[in-house]
Order: sequence, then C-alpha cells, then structure tokens
Amino acid sequence: MNRKVPVEGGKVKYYLAPMEGITGRIFRKAIHDHFGEGIDKYYSPFLVIHEKIAISNKELKDVLPENNEGMRLIPQILTNDAKGFIRTADYLTKLSYDEVNLNLGCPSKTVAGKGRGSGFLSDIKGLDEFLYRIYEGCKCSISIKTRIGVSDPEEFEELISVYNKYPVKELIIHPRVRYEYYKGSPHRDNFFKYVEKSVNPVCYNGDVFSERDIEQLMTGTGSRLDAVMIGRGMLKDPSLIRRLNGGDKYTEDEIKAFLNRLISDYKYELSGDKQVLMKLKELWAYLGQSYPDKEKVLKQLLKCTTLQELKILQEQIIG
Repeated sequence: MNRKVPVEGGKVKYYLAPMEGITGRIFRKAIHDHFGEGIDKYYSPFLVIHEKIAISNKELKDVLPENNEGMRLIPQILTNDAKGFIRTADYLTKLSYDEVNLNLGCPSKTVAGKGRGSGFLSDIKGLDEFLYRIYEGCKCSISIKTRIGVSDPEEFEELISVYNKYPVKELIIHPRVRYEYYKGSPHRDNFFKYVEKSVNPVCYNGDVFSERDIEQLMTGTGSRLDAVMIGRGMLKDPSLIRRLNGGDKYTEDEIKAFLNRLISDYKYELSGDKQVLMKLKELWAYLGQSYPDKEKVLKQLLKCTTLQELKILQEQIIG
C-alpha cells in the first residue's frame, strides 16, 4: 500500500487547528466570517467513537455541513478502534465529507492513558495494524495529526516509516512528545530532520505566532513544507493567517465586532450567561496576550463573574 501522494498546489496552505472546547462551529463560523481570508481548512475538535452510534447528536450538530457553510471542514476522529473509526468515517462520507483526520496527537492523561491520541504512539505494531485496516476499509481520504513520540523525539524515525506505508492525505506533525504536553519549545530540529523522509504531504503544527516562525520553518525545510496548522496563535491574534498571507493585523473595530458576534451567537446557543462567560474567558486567556500593557484589567476580566462585567472590561482592554 506504499505510494506517494501528490502535493496540491504550490503555496503554503494555512489551517485552523482543532482545540477542544474552543474551536467548535460557533467559533469557526465567526472566525470564517470576520478573519477567514487565507484559511484553507478548518478542523473540528475530535469526535469520540461510540459503541452503538456513529456519532452523538451534539457532535453531529458541530459537523453538519449546513452548520459549516462556506468553509472546508475536516472532521477529526479520536480512537484506537479500527472498526469504530471506519463506521464513523463512513457516516461522515454520507454527509458529503471526502476527508477525515485521525487524532494521534492529544496528550491528555484521560485520552492517552486509554491508548488513544498520542498514547497510541507507544504501540507501533498495534498502530500499524490499525492504519492498515482503516486505509483498506474507508471510502474517504484520511489525514493524520501526530506527535513525534511518547517520551523521546527520536521515536519519530520509526513512526514515520510506518506512516510512509499508507496513502496519508496529509501528515500533520506537532514536534513535541506526549509527556511534554505543550511545555517548552517544539523540537523543530527533529521536524526538519524527518520531514524529507515523508512520502506524503507534510503540515507543521506547534507554536506558530508570527511571520518569523513561518520564515524559520520555510528555511529549515528548504521550502518542502506543504501547510501550517495554527491553533493558539489564532486565538492570540485572530488575524494571524490573514497577516501571514500579506494582510493587516485586526483593527479595534474588527476585534470588537468579532467578540460581539461570539457573545451574540453563544447566547443564542447556550443556556444562560454563565456558559457564555466561560467561553469568552477561555478565548481571552489567549487573546489577552496581545495586550501586555493591559495585564491588570485582563486579570480582572478572567476573574469576573458576570457577562456584563466582562463586556465592560474587554472594552477597557481593546480601547
């Protein structure tokens, strides 16, 4: 089953990373409508495999095509059960999706401890057998989001030899090992070392916050890079991908409109202001990093107890 998948297009593509609890359909739609210029793909937070159903009602609502109009969404699946993966992928194919993504990157203890996400990387033989079954059994294309190992970055040499056996639509590499979680710096040297060994298109993911990060990645890979997936960088600066494509940083009016849109949509969807408040606080934990001179007000915002108070404090931060 070893074959090379052709690279699509000539320029670097940019993707919005999946972040559980944050980048659901409401957030994705707001980003798409306000800052979507240059975002080639959006990835859903991972779907969990269920024993009796292909997908839960809550997850279905998040990935229904009619709830994600105008954007190319790739549903992400988290499991080590090949049969369940195929069942869910087939269901998504019936919804018109032609690509799904396998999560081999989540480092959380509750996930990895069950041999899923980055925890699956410790079982090379089992992973190989799993990949064989899903690539044989699925009707759609499958991309993979992976870490480079469990405890040692050099584990990636064996992992990439496994990935090279299969027609991976795109290999999205986050160059940290499982036990590092999101601490320290990504092992970009290891990424540069192994990227040339991939027979499949490669996407980089991990700590991309500026144009300089992209320049370093392009230099380190000799322009071999096909795509970049950005998560926390887009929460810190929702206009980041626009800037990487030559556009401008968000204006005060733009960010206000974006935040007001989120508040309005979350209020319509969620039960009560408290849940809306929690969603906005999650975003401000990252967005606030773009306002280092407003640290005192930001601390107040992250501790506030009402949505009205949050609105007043974010006006003070934005200006």
